[in-house]
Amino acid sequence: MKADWVAASVRSRAMAERRVGAGSSREMAAQPTLDHALALLQESSYAERLRGNPGLLAAERAIHESVLWQLRVLAGWLPASGTSLARAAAGIFEIENVMALARRLAGGAEAPEPYHLGALATAWPRLQSAGSSEELAAALHASAWGDVGVARPGDLKDALTVVWARRLAAVAPAARPWCGAACVLVAARILTVDGATTPAPVLRLLGPVIGRSWQDAKGLAEFSSALPPGLRNVVVGIESPTDLWRAEARARVVVERDAFQLLRRPMPGPDVVLGAIAVLFTDAWRIRAALTAAAAGAGSSEVLDEAA
Repeated sequence: MKADWVAASVRSRAMAERRVGAGSSREMAAQPTLDHALALLQESSYAERLRGNPGLLAAERAIHESVLWQLRVLAGWLPASGTSLARAAAGIFEIENVMALARRLAGGAEAPEPYHLGALATAWPRLQSAGSSEELAAALHASAWGDVGVARPGDLKDALTVVWARRLAAVAPAARPWCGAACVLVAARILTVDGATTPAPVLRLLGPVIGRSWQDAKGLAEFSSALPPGLRNVVVGIESPTDLWRAEARARVVVERDAFQLLRRPMPGPDVVLGAIAVLFTDAWRIRAALTAAAAGAGSSEVLDEAA
């Protein structure tokens, strides 16, 4: 691998080493209050944005902003050939911006301050000027997000999530199994939780990854059997739609496990950087689950227990 990836790989490993980790996340989840849990993050990389003992929603936002900032810093260390990887990963934050705007245009609450993506934006500076749902759909269609249809916000998020997963897999082949799992989880929720016909744009986007044989399945067992063999394990053992969160937790663990293996690659390169990004994303997910449990005074987190 070219020498220009060395600095980025060293920086990536250093960022990953600063993660809070599974053990500390479970310790946070066991705290009696949110403030007690937040106190355990005072020496972490999230501390700066968590000052002032924010409420749960503000804390979750601060966690997201911390990860995005780390991603932007990491992007500054990447060679020119790595820009597409950082931008693809940051797409998950652009989706949040788009969805906040879409809900406002559909008559919902005023959109919060958008995430500041800087050079990692895919299309956001152009999208944010849309004045209607139709204008937003047209702007998305003309961008790298492509044709995601004009639909209710929930369908739009599903379409954007699939586009994001596919785009990440396209620039980072090591992420292809993660892309498949994400697509399976989107399809499983639409089919068994929402009980709805899969919107045409979402079905079209899912097709190249998981096929279409699953769309008429009756229940999760039939759904799983209709998937490509390599993806059936994503929902194996999940018998009820109300337990799909367990499949998501397991998928996150798989991503984290794969990410640690990428970080241990002996040669510098994009796989090491991808591993660090995945570790940071998973760490933030664990922390949010822990803070939710502490805020509820639950004493532990079922989500983190599933991910143990």
